[in-house]
Amino acid sequence: MTPIDDSSQLRDHVKALPDHELPRLFTDERVPMVTPRIRGAYLVLRRTFDVAVSALALTLFGLFLPLIALAIKLDSHGPVFYTQNRIGQNRRLRAHDTAGPERRKVIYPGRPFRIYKLRTMRVDAEKNGPQLATEHDNRVTRVGRLLRLSRIDEVPQFLNVLNGSMTLIGPRPERLCFVRQYERDIPGYCDRLCAAPGITGLAQVNNGYDEDLRSVRRKLLFDRFYITRGSWKLDLRILVSTVRVVLTGEGAR
Repeated sequence: MTPIDDSSQLRDHVKALPDHELPRLFTDERVPMVTPRIRGAYLVLRRTFDVAVSALALTLFGLFLPLIALAIKLDSHGPVFYTQNRIGQNRRLRAHDTAGPERRKVIYPGRPFRIYKLRTMRVDAEKNGPQLATEHDNRVTRVGRLLRLSRIDEVPQFLNVLNGSMTLIGPRPERLCFVRQYERDIPGYCDRLCAAPGITGLAQVNNGYDEDLRSVRRKLLFDRFYITRGSWKLDLRILVSTVRVVLTGEGAR
């Protein structure tokens, strides 16, 4: 069979398959297995680009932050910023859980970190436990819906890029509870933790938000493709697609 060597080919291939055939892609010889490309020059230049873009984005964001913060506070009760624990790149980190009377080792599938966002939901949004955002989610505030539509709520994550816990382009970081669930249900799910997580990425611009197990499977395919085929050419295509998504509000929740 002809190998899949282009991200658009992968997108068309995934969309053409019926639901019951999607799982077989994890053993499909046309979809590359995860063997990350580690290239010193590429990584150094990408880090330089990350820092430069993040510094510029946060500077511009700071000019409008007082107005955005005021709108958030007037619209609903709660803080302006929202932080959440996410799982980043797998660096075989071991941590200790001291919540109980006995200390026990907890092995994380990747390095945990705090992600920063503007608050777009009510403060009691997860009173019934963690759940994925849905279309027309009634937990989202009025101002929050505008922030999500424009993706402005994601801008504080440039702080994560500056401190090295994220990069501009890479797999989207997920919460530990969902990582544990998906690694049980989807073979090779933790392959995506081979790379540093990103604000945008091939999966984000082609697959949108997670809706169900099928969409998570699709996301994994795009992430694995990027990890094995990452290049400046592919990064540029992702950035252009990101601009399109932001301007059109495509896939906003």
